Amino acid sequence: MSKKIEGLIAAAFTPFYEDGSINTSLIPPLVDKLLRDGVRGIFVCGSNGEGPNMTLEERKLVAEAFVKAAAGRLLIIVHVGHSCITEAKILAAHAVTIGADAFSAVAAFYFKPSSVENLVDCMADIAGAATGLPFYYYHIPHLTGVGMDMIEFLRLGGRRIPNLAGIKYTAATIQEYQACLNYSQGRFDILYGVDELLLPALAAGAKAAIGSTYTFAAPLYLRTMEAFEKGDMETARQQHAYLVEVIRILLKYPPIPGQKAIMQMLGWDLGPCRLPLATLDKESFDEFHRELAALSFFDKVGTRKPQHIS
Repeated sequence: MSKKIEGLIAAAFTPFYEDGSINTSLIPPLVDKLLRDGVRGIFVCGSNGEGPNMTLEERKLVAEAFVKAAAGRLLIIVHVGHSCITEAKILAAHAVTIGADAFSAVAAFYFKPSSVENLVDCMADIAGAATGLPFYYYHIPHLTGVGMDMIEFLRLGGRRIPNLAGIKYTAATIQEYQACLNYSQGRFDILYGVDELLLPALAAGAKAAIGSTYTFAAPLYLRTMEAFEKGDMETARQQHAYLVEVIRILLKYPPIPGQKAIMQMLGWDLGPCRLPLATLDKESFDEFHRELAALSFFDKVGTRKPQHIS
């Protein structure tokens, strides 16, 4: 994958059985759904996929299942981040062996990097375990607690990490995001990661985005992008404003359990979340459904259920 990514990358959920074990049987139909929805690729075992809640062997199993199901039709970016750098390196090396298209890692989130230099040291160690694959640093400070100067990261990382492709930039600081896009004549691929700020990111120069809500609402976001590209800003604003309203409702609930609930409402029972994430109770689920229905959400996204699973 030498060219920069364009379009939407869906941050996929990991399907679980009711007992909490991995349900790989739902991965092929989920990949087919995302392909039909028009996404460019899938981000696997990230925050949305509950990667930090899974064992190494489970993460390998899920990554393999997505790569196999995609069969080259979609890009597969595997998240390998871990608070143990050695474990992250094992996952990075595994991503190469299964044929993933790229890999990514968050900063260690228990013992945290103390400086940009220290962060680059950590990422260089992880990226060095899979030098044949493009590597994206996963900047998500609201979850990791690691919020550092990303221009400085690109400056130092560009020298130290030969396979550094760019950043998965999941923060609301659009001004820094734009600076990263423009750094060194646009050398790096900076993928935007805050769904409700997609339109502002497009205005700043974004060509690609990775997000959780693209798993169930990608066609609506693609309409925003299409209108923007045509210069029809009024349609783009209206389309994006609707999606912002959907996310405003979603954020009343825990985001990952809430989005898994949306998938269930759409006919995709991906199972429970793992502790400490808590699956929505029936009262919350029903109220959430009513609020989304009041926005005609289900009419807009459709409720096509999974194809037959063999």
